[in-house]
Amino acid sequence: MNQPTSHRGVQFSFDWPIRVYYEDTDAGGIVFFANYLKFFERARTEWLRACGIDQRRLAEELGIVFIVSETAVQYRAPARLDDALTIANRIERLGRASVEFVQEARRGDATLAIGTIRVGCVELATLKPVALPASVADALRRDPRAFVADMSTAGT
Repeated sequence: MNQPTSHRGVQFSFDWPIRVYYEDTDAGGIVFFANYLKFFERARTEWLRACGIDQRRLAEELGIVFIVSETAVQYRAPARLDDALTIANRIERLGRASVEFVQEARRGDATLAIGTIRVGCVELATLKPVALPASVADALRRDPRAFVADMSTAGT
């Protein structure tokens, strides 16, 4: 399902499919620029899930959440209604309390948008930065496909 893909020598470890719906487009029939951030958010969330990171549990049990602290998106070509896109993801930098992702929206072989998103780990009560729990940092260092494979053989 999620074979690593590479673009200009950069390894991407998780791909997530997105379909462009009418609600994603503007009056010109192309994807509204801000909706790429929603596409990137969905793909990061699914990546975390594939790594075994339960964001609800982190909030409820550990009192921590992830917040977006910085974004930059370069737009190269438009996506349109009904396009089948792939959001390719990789970690650019894993810090003590933050993770920087690079994400690409692709239609086939064409790269439509490239986003760099920095996500910080904060205490829910204070919104102050806190170190990533070791279990989260370890999970982010693993290929999400390895976690899925481990889970599928756990009961055997």
